[in-house]
Amino acid sequence: MILNFLATLKSFSQSRLSWALLLGFIVFFEACALFFQHGMKLAPCVMCIYERVAMMGVGGAAIIGLLAPQNPLVRWTGLVAWGYAAYRGLELSMQHVEYQFNPSPFATCDVFVQFPSWAPLNQWAPWMFEASGDCSEISWQFLTLSMPQWLEIIFAGNLIALALIVVSQFVKSK
Repeated sequence: MILNFLATLKSFSQSRLSWALLLGFIVFFEACALFFQHGMKLAPCVMCIYERVAMMGVGGAAIIGLLAPQNPLVRWTGLVAWGYAAYRGLELSMQHVEYQFNPSPFATCDVFVQFPSWAPLNQWAPWMFEASGDCSEISWQFLTLSMPQWLEIIFAGNLIALALIVVSQFVKSK
């Protein structure tokens, strides 16, 4: 039964639909972030922006996988990129939660976002990548969880799904 599930999962990971679904979820989450920022007027903090970039990294991984999911090299490149982006996103969201629930004058986030000189995203698209909020402020909650707590769940869920898909790659296809 487990082998059948893993074989089905492997087959699914070789379809464009699986990667398109991942990309669709990322587009949805990014649209939510922009709605919170521009529609609800919640100012994103530096950590929010970095978490947004990690989410976009997962989207980039989905685009890689979408290109040729049946090609093992392309699929594995997408899987590795997905894993890296989701792991970094989880790290960032955990740090953000720490800023919110254990505020300290000695442990604070940066005042300004810092991107590499070759990719100054905050200058290219300030409406999306410029931060003006406070990392320790909890300005939104849903079911008693703050936004970075939800991001912990989302990124951890990505890593769990990824782990299952990676394991499935070593099972014989149906």
